[in-house]
Amino acid sequence: MKTTITRLTALLFLLLSVCPARAVTDENEETVPDKLAESGNAYEEIRLLTEVLLHVRKLYVDEKDYEEIIQGALHGMLGELDEHSDFLDADAFRAMREGTSSRFSGIGIHIGMRDGVPTVIAPIEDTPAFRAGLMAGDKIVEIDGERTQGRPLRDAVDKLRGPRGEKVVVTILRTGEDDPREIEIIRDDITVPSVKGARILGDGVGYVRITQFARPTADALQRALDDLMTQGMNGLVLDLRSNPGGLLASAIDVAQKFLKRKQLIVTTKGREGPRRELENRAAGRHHYVDFPMAVLVNRGSASASEIVAGALQDNRRAVLVGETTFGKGSVQSIIPLESKGASTAIRITTARYYTPSGRQIHGKGIEPDIPVSISLEEWRNVLAKRARTENPVHFMDEEPGEYDDVVDRQLQRAVDLVQALKIFNHD
Repeated sequence: MKTTITRLTALLFLLLSVCPARAVTDENEETVPDKLAESGNAYEEIRLLTEVLLHVRKLYVDEKDYEEIIQGALHGMLGELDEHSDFLDADAFRAMREGTSSRFSGIGIHIGMRDGVPTVIAPIEDTPAFRAGLMAGDKIVEIDGERTQGRPLRDAVDKLRGPRGEKVVVTILRTGEDDPREIEIIRDDITVPSVKGARILGDGVGYVRITQFARPTADALQRALDDLMTQGMNGLVLDLRSNPGGLLASAIDVAQKFLKRKQLIVTTKGREGPRRELENRAAGRHHYVDFPMAVLVNRGSASASEIVAGALQDNRRAVLVGETTFGKGSVQSIIPLESKGASTAIRITTARYYTPSGRQIHGKGIEPDIPVSISLEEWRNVLAKRARTENPVHFMDEEPGEYDDVVDRQLQRAVDLVQALKIFNHD
């Protein structure tokens, strides 16, 4: 046994010393991997890992092959770093790529970890989860009767995804409610348009909502803005409420449309290396800087949404209206693993991002300039009215007029603000 441990340890140490790693960030750029720590303990620690691996392989009550053991170790190692780092097996890696292209199959929800429990960041509009009434902040305590407390986030994601037509039962605990509630959801194929609702609200004030930041988002937004400009838009409300984020590159492409060239959008700071600190500044061809603007945010606005909101707020380009955002200010890089033919990967936190004024908002969120809080019940009614207005085919069997009197107070406040700014700027 000692000889086997020694040989495997030497092999592992050799592989870790010479195997290159190619880190692919959200911008699809290569980064230079860190060198292994030059520590005299490295060999001994790898020897410990090898010894445990062999004991599990030989003695564990249920037979496990090496792949299962190693993948479990990888999940544990990365999961201990932070709640966003993880090992992506072939299925998870494929699902991640599908998600960034705005197409996947499941219930239609974005989740993160809060207090060791999978928590809804935001349901995706016009999906089974959205229609079932899941809300930002809901804690998913059980999935199909299995408790989620203390389990890796990937377990919840795997259980929630699945083929179209299959049922899943989630048990949630909602803020302000003492008892959990069970919700039955039928999975479906999810296609997510990332730009929705573009229209003129009145007197030249445009409105556009971004539901997530995927690869097509900036181009879709440009088409919406072009159309609004032809309709005489002279002010804009950009709605980022319950937008869980997405690709960093997409957020930068969106933010730069509303800033002057070379204005700072976001700074990412890593640990060390030639790209330790990277400033992202506005570029591109289209810059809409001549009309007043408000941005709507709430507790479900996270990650890439906060990059855009923070950039526009710090550059004094827009006024933020609504509620304090979620507070995810870290950057994850996806690193395909060469040993599996790039079919698997790790997702690892490589940097934190800072708004133009230097704010690090992870765990804190961005506070709006004009706070407008609404209750969960009020927000549910706003979502219900919006869904029926934009997708009437899904609600043909309902009595008309049920939500006619619902007022979106956050949106109304943002519109009033843009109107006031137009008058002020004109004078």
